[in-house]
Amino acid sequence: MLPALDTLRAQLADGRLEAETLVASCIERIGDASGEGRRVFPHGVSAAAATQAAASDALRRCGVAGPLSGIPVSVKDLFDVQGEVTRAGGHVLAEEPAMHDAVAIGRLRAAGAVFVGRTNMTEFAYSGPGINPHYGTPANPFDRSAARIPGGSSSGAAVSVTDSMAAAAIGSDTGGSCRIPAALCGLAGFKPTAARIPLQGTVPLSSSYDSIGSIAPSVACCAALDSIMAGDTEAAAIVSQAPHGLRFAAPTGIVLDDMDSHVAAAFERAIERLTAAGAIVREVSFESWRQLAALGQHGGLVAAEAWAWHVGLIKRHADAYDPRVIARIRLGSGQSTAEYLLNRALRSRLCREAEDELRPFDAIVCPTVPIIAPRIADLDDEPVYTSTNRLLLRNPSIANMLDLCSVSIPCHASGDAPVGLMLMGRHMSDRQLLAIGAGVEAVVRPH
Repeated sequence: MLPALDTLRAQLADGRLEAETLVASCIERIGDASGEGRRVFPHGVSAAAATQAAASDALRRCGVAGPLSGIPVSVKDLFDVQGEVTRAGGHVLAEEPAMHDAVAIGRLRAAGAVFVGRTNMTEFAYSGPGINPHYGTPANPFDRSAARIPGGSSSGAAVSVTDSMAAAAIGSDTGGSCRIPAALCGLAGFKPTAARIPLQGTVPLSSSYDSIGSIAPSVACCAALDSIMAGDTEAAAIVSQAPHGLRFAAPTGIVLDDMDSHVAAAFERAIERLTAAGAIVREVSFESWRQLAALGQHGGLVAAEAWAWHVGLIKRHADAYDPRVIARIRLGSGQSTAEYLLNRALRSRLCREAEDELRPFDAIVCPTVPIIAPRIADLDDEPVYTSTNRLLLRNPSIANMLDLCSVSIPCHASGDAPVGLMLMGRHMSDRQLLAIGAGVEAVVRPH
């Protein structure tokens, strides 16, 4: 893994490192035949990457530099990048280069980021394990010989960072798609409040739940990327907030169900460390959470909105879809307009209730996902795939359903299988949550 963004920025600024050298090292890692590059970047390195890096160095020598100048960033294959084809992990979209950057990507480009390539993903971002039958599935960096899942849907995004193919990765998060791979691969992953970053130029999954997030070595790295994508002209730094005196809600019940022993031990240790650091951790049961299951009936809002977007493509190209993905999209075809509108109204009410329930707390704390990464081969069995997908999505999707912000932080012991500790904050409290997350990270992260 490459150093944190602040370190790279300092090295580039004082001339200890050049963007061309940094990006060349990423390209070399991507091209390593013994590595995961061909599965992380199935369409290869961006044709403009080396030129962008050279231009960054030339501009810096003239005194011109942005907050991310020369920083190599990978882009999930869900976002339009000018001059490149957006395939969304599949084969059914038109093979036409984008005329414009997605808004979030354009802001990163203006800040000087160098786009090294488009990362692999679950087709159309519609599942949590990160498996892609079209382009292959990148193996998790932990226990690589066992070929474990990377988590999804931003699967290639996470592995691009762990394997030093990029300094950070941009992904989407509709039900955990940044936080799940971050947790399973030992990285920080951030999902902002959905309205914080514009979705224009992004292939949609669910207009209700989609958000644009990041996966990076640290919470501070995620905060820098979030700041730029949200429209700040600088990569605004956060001031880490120590846990002492902070009030954390630890939900009981469903988020703790079916935890494997590795996750249970890591979570217990994290709570002990937070308490020792002076945090106030209180077990709670939120009434709004009890009603969330109703939002998932017949695929819920996600399936209905995905079906509306895909119905024409499915009529023409059904055979080209991943069977597991198209089956989930088709759940939306069974919903009536009344059911969809009732779900929208229910969601709005639950979001209001959750906002009131969270007022006494600074953040919610729970495991990001209840299991460590299983082997890719084990998910060939359909019942195992289905149950694993539900487990992976269960906890992180709560933040999407209730329109909260959320961050996943590594909390496993050094050398153990990666485990994520998830914090959730109130609607539009993103910068506060990131500051809290940085403080929590200093207490629970493996060293």
